[in-house]
Amino acid sequence: MVTAVDAGAASPLESVDRALRLLEALASHGADGATLAELATATGMHKTTAHRTLGALRHRQFVDQDGGTGRYRLGRGAVALADRFLDEGNLPSLLHGALVALCSATDELVHLGVLSGAQVLYLDKVEPDRPVRVWSAVGRRRWAVTTALGRAMLAYSGTSREALDGYVRPIGGDGRSAERAVEADHVWDELERARARGYAVESEENEPGISCVAVPLVRGAASSSAGAGPQGAVVGAVSLTVPSERMDQRRVEQLYATIREVLPPLLPAGLALPLG
Repeated sequence: MVTAVDAGAASPLESVDRALRLLEALASHGADGATLAELATATGMHKTTAHRTLGALRHRQFVDQDGGTGRYRLGRGAVALADRFLDEGNLPSLLHGALVALCSATDELVHLGVLSGAQVLYLDKVEPDRPVRVWSAVGRRRWAVTTALGRAMLAYSGTSREALDGYVRPIGGDGRSAERAVEADHVWDELERARARGYAVESEENEPGISCVAVPLVRGAASSSAGAGPQGAVVGAVSLTVPSERMDQRRVEQLYATIREVLPPLLPAGLALPLG
């Protein structure tokens, strides 16, 4: 468990502390970056000290400097740390405890998945004591547009209506354009609804008798409005799978409320749910 830093305590290693404070300040300034003077003020450092520390961070590519304006911003080395930490190879171990807690709270089958091209790759699953008989296995794939997992990720990945055709085309019936367009329109409507409410659903589109509700996992700060579009990089999604006979709208809303209650405190640093 991560504990709060005691603001009054002295750092065990001041040089490292200075570097971390500068990285935090740069992260808060976003893509525009900051000047040396702004960073010195934000961190309470002397400009000479800040400049020397920034030089070391530039050497390791944790900081970039614009040759024209002199402004500093986070470099690819810093961004790569989050990418590696939240890589799909790490997600099952990072999130398994949260999946177990969600399964216990709902008594339903829980899946973790990521986008892999036009498909969803299942990374982990936790079954209740009364397992739902549903096609799923870790390492298997399903078309993203027919799953709640895939729709949750597509809805919050900035997917355009035009780009959606590329996801639908592989499963477009007999291949005729008219059939693909109808399917794509249906999926697009589902994505818009998912953005508006914060979760995606599907009912018997992936497997007869089975319905799912899913939420995306986004890296970075969650927006104050679920309908505001992309809210950070989507790294995966979590779903609950329920027999359709038990999945009416009231049950969907109950499950979504439980997801919002259980998951956020258990997510690793850097991951969040979109705010509904």
